[in-house]
Amino acid sequence: MARPLRLQCEGGWYHITSRGNERQLIFRDDEDRREFLRRLSQMTERYRLRLHVYTLMDNHWHGLLETLEANLSRAMQWLNSGYSSWFNGRHRRAGHLLQGRFKAIIVEPQRWGLELSRYVHLNPIRVERFALNKQTRRRNQVGAGRELGTAVWRDRIEFLRNYRWSSYRAYIGLEPVPAWLSTHAVLAWLGGEQSQRVERYREYVESAAREGLIQIPWDQLQAQVALGDEAFVRD
Repeated sequence: MARPLRLQCEGGWYHITSRGNERQLIFRDDEDRREFLRRLSQMTERYRLRLHVYTLMDNHWHGLLETLEANLSRAMQWLNSGYSSWFNGRHRRAGHLLQGRFKAIIVEPQRWGLELSRYVHLNPIRVERFALNKQTRRRNQVGAGRELGTAVWRDRIEFLRNYRWSSYRAYIGLEPVPAWLSTHAVLAWLGGEQSQRVERYREYVESAAREGLIQIPWDQLQAQVALGDEAFVRD
C-alpha cells in the first residue's frame, strides 16, 4: 500500500503522532520526558512552529502544531532523530526507537482545531482503567457497557488535572504557560474574556471525560491525510 502524501504548507495546522517501534516505550522515566519537551521547545524556535497542544504517553506522543513555513518534515526529522540518538545513548540501546515515519494529518483549524485539542488532551484517560479504551467504547456504543458510578468520572478528571506530561494543566491555569506553547488560538474559539475562555475550555474537556463522549475524529479523514470540509480538502 502506498504511503500517504506528506502535505506541507505555510500556515498549516497538523495533528502529529509518533509511536515507538513495535509499541515499545519511548519514555521510560521523567528524565526522558523532560528531555523530549526540551527538544520540542527548541524545535518551535528553530523551525518557527507554533505548538498548540501536546500529550506524551509511554509509547507515543500527540501534538497539534502550526507551521509558519513549509518545513514540517525537516522539523520532525530534527526532533525525532535527535531524541532517538539521545535516548539510545542514555539507555545503552541500538536500533530504531520510533515506528517508521511520523504521522501527520493536515487539519482545517476553524472546524477541527478545538475538537482535536480535546482529543489530544483526553488521551491519558482513554485507557481500560478509566473505561474509555477502544473495547469499552465499542461496548457502550451497542448498549453492552456496564453502569459506571460517579467515582469513576471523578477519578478520570482528577487524573487528567494531575497529569504532568500534557499541555492541559497550562490550558486550565494549573501551571504557567511556557513561552513555547501557544494556547491563545484554541481558547479564542470559545469566546469571551481570557478567564472565561479558560473556564469554558476546562468544562469543554471535562464534560466529555465525565460523560465518556470521547469522540474519534478519524472517521472523517479524507485520503488518509486531511481533516476538513470539502472545500478545504479540495484546496
